[in-house]
Amino acid sequence: MSETVLDTDTQLDTDSGNHDRFAHYVDKDEVTEAMVNGWPVIALCGKIWVPSRDPKNFPLCPTCKEIYEGLGIDGND
Repeated sequence: MSETVLDTDTQLDTDSGNHDRFAHYVDKDEVTEAMVNGWPVIALCGKIWVPSRDPKNFPLCPTCKEIYEGLGIDGND
C-alpha cells in the first residue's frame, strides 16, 4: 500500500520580485494594476511576486521566453 506524504515546508516569496534577476512575461494590464495596488502577479513560468521595478533592467527569464514562443503569438497585438 502506498502513502501520500504532504510537503508542509511552504516558503512565501516576499521579496521585490527580482531575487532571480530576470524579467518575466506577465499580462501588461495585470502588471500595471498590480504595481498600483501592490497585488502579486503570476508569470508564465509560474513565479509569483509583487512587481515594483522596471523589467528593462533585467535579462528575460528563459523559461518565460520558451513558454511564450511555444504559444505562437507574434507579439504584434
